[in-house]
Amino acid sequence: MSAASPRTERALAGRTVLMSGGSRGIGLAIALAAARQGANIVLLAKTDVPHPRLPGTIHTAVAEIEAAGGRAVGVVGDVRDDEAVERAVSAAVDGFGGIDVVVNNASVIDLRGSLELPSKSYDLMQDVNVRGSYQLSRAAMPALLRSASPVVLSLAPPVSLDPRWLGAHPAYTTAKFGMTLVTLGLGAEFADRGLTACTLWPRTTIRTAAVANVLGGEELMRRSRTPEIYADAAALVLADAGGRYNGRSLIVEDVLAEHGVTDLSGYSPGVDESELFPDIFL
Repeated sequence: MSAASPRTERALAGRTVLMSGGSRGIGLAIALAAARQGANIVLLAKTDVPHPRLPGTIHTAVAEIEAAGGRAVGVVGDVRDDEAVERAVSAAVDGFGGIDVVVNNASVIDLRGSLELPSKSYDLMQDVNVRGSYQLSRAAMPALLRSASPVVLSLAPPVSLDPRWLGAHPAYTTAKFGMTLVTLGLGAEFADRGLTACTLWPRTTIRTAAVANVLGGEELMRRSRTPEIYADAAALVLADAGGRYNGRSLIVEDVLAEHGVTDLSGYSPGVDESELFPDIFL
């Protein structure tokens, strides 16, 4: 965990996390944070061989997780593929005895307007962001509900009907809001079975490939926080067994503040707070 994090004990020892994506970026940072707290990690990710423009593969991610103190299994596959989803669920159950957490991390971003966006890009965002989150959570649910403290965490924003966001990029907006609605819906459906289902979103942009390649290049990367801020907040949510987060759309910085972390300068080294760039949807 980062130096700013308030939690140092192995709060996730013995718990098994099933994550979509996770070869790099925020997903990998969350997997590493969970591994440092003793979690077992199962990744369902597509990147089997090195990408020409992006760092990391599912195999390098597994090696990093194990080096961080966790046990890990990588399942090569696409969250759009129901058979791959079932293989990932089986890998978690067979390898670690069950599933305690699902993290819906895999997501596709395309900010083009409605007249410029190809239909296949719209379909891809709906398939990965919304359907993928639903299908992975649904497939894992029988095992999840056998956990003493089951959690579904989706990396998605609070739903807003503000025209600023509805009109900015309707296809991407509805795909991300769909992730949120699926997650909160599951939280309501299975609340009486002990499920905590919530979403998590940052106030500022995060240093990821999407920021570098889609949103704003190196200058926006400089004005963004590191993925570790997302990871530390996510680890705190996953370790909270009280159920108080069920049905909530959480903000990264608010979760950290609830746990006593208010100095966030370590997540944006060398950058003044006033220079940080606000993320969309907030």
